[in-house]
Amino acid sequence: MLHHVVLMRFVPAASAEDIASISQQFAALARQIPGILTLSGGPDVSPEGLQHGFTHGWLVQFVDAAARDAYLVHPAHQAFVYMLKPFVDDVLVCDFSAH
Repeated sequence: MLHHVVLMRFVPAASAEDIASISQQFAALARQIPGILTLSGGPDVSPEGLQHGFTHGWLVQFVDAAARDAYLVHPAHQAFVYMLKPFVDDVLVCDFSAH
């Protein structure tokens, strides 16, 4: 299994409704792209203060690295990324294998 962590920092103009829509569209990718085992996320709730402005996080679990690679170029993912660009100030991604 491969874990794909996505953290987002939204532009100040992104409304709560924009972010809710983005979250719904992100979650919908699990039904559109083969190889995704789970896709979940939401707003940060950590009390540590180490978020560096990243306010939302998602965890996508893939069957394997090949499924992740197929996801990255999948038309549904590419359309999501294109739609997302005006709303996001920065994105941080980290992938790791589950042991």
